[in-house]
Amino acid sequence: MVLVIAEQRDGVLNKTSWETIVAAQQMGQPVQVAVAGVDLQALAAELAAADLEAVLTVEHPALSSYTPDGFVTAFAAVVTSEAPEYVVLSHTYQTREFAPRLAARLGRSLITDCVATKTREDRLTFVRPMFQGKFVADVVPTGPAPYFASFQIGAFRPDALSRGSSPAAIRSYPLELDVSAIRQTVELPFQEAKQAIDLTQAERIVAVGRGIKGEEHIALAEKLAAALGAEIAASRPICDSGWLPMDRQVGSSGQTVSPKLYLALGISGAIQHLVGMKGARTIVAVNKDADAPIFEVADFGIVGDLFEVVPALISALEADS
Repeated sequence: MVLVIAEQRDGVLNKTSWETIVAAQQMGQPVQVAVAGVDLQALAAELAAADLEAVLTVEHPALSSYTPDGFVTAFAAVVTSEAPEYVVLSHTYQTREFAPRLAARLGRSLITDCVATKTREDRLTFVRPMFQGKFVADVVPTGPAPYFASFQIGAFRPDALSRGSSPAAIRSYPLELDVSAIRQTVELPFQEAKQAIDLTQAERIVAVGRGIKGEEHIALAEKLAAALGAEIAASRPICDSGWLPMDRQVGSSGQTVSPKLYLALGISGAIQHLVGMKGARTIVAVNKDADAPIFEVADFGIVGDLFEVVPALISALEADS
């Protein structure tokens, strides 16, 4: 059995959890999903629409807000009780904090940032990038189960989800949690967090690279993004220059995104950027260099000057609105 640990906040499922469920469904074993928090009935019903063996709700007042201690303790009990062969999660910021602790608590290793699975010599193998995506490695877990793995955002598409003919069973896990063992205290987010952008949740993104030439031209890309109802993003050089804040950076040292549409303006396509956006459903690239690497991953490419192409796109969009 494969156990997916889903992620939610205030009753809203992180969309990357659907990607992880798709990954689990392709592993050839029954799939269960566990989710922690409070008042999870509606969320459990949403998850139960997928082709699952069961949805486990792990509810406790101490889990109303995320803490590493609380989640490690809760999910360690669930994993021990349910005895899955594999435990999989999406590779989010939250997972990066508590999943290694969870695996260590149970004396197991964690294979992180996987992009695929395959069968090799009758054993399930996890595929993960190395050296900022320049190579991929086939990793076969050893030792006793359960085996832990996290999947890179965008590696699997939510629209590939297999839905069940009837809702999956929903079970409430009877958790006994020693609240005194939770060492962290939940505090209000930093004020800056109100302005932070989670690009992983964006359905459309307009990203700019060196081809934008100067900070004064960012407004042109922002106008296109507004016409598309998209978020604005950038490659690392743009953010390093301070033309856009760091929370807008896409790439190996920024955010990994998987929108329905990724429009790359003046981005050459360095591997460090590609690893952050190659999971997009549709990639459109605009670059005056016909040999730019971005065209190797683009679904549609326009070889031309973005300062001519973008105004034409804006005019066409405004004419249709």
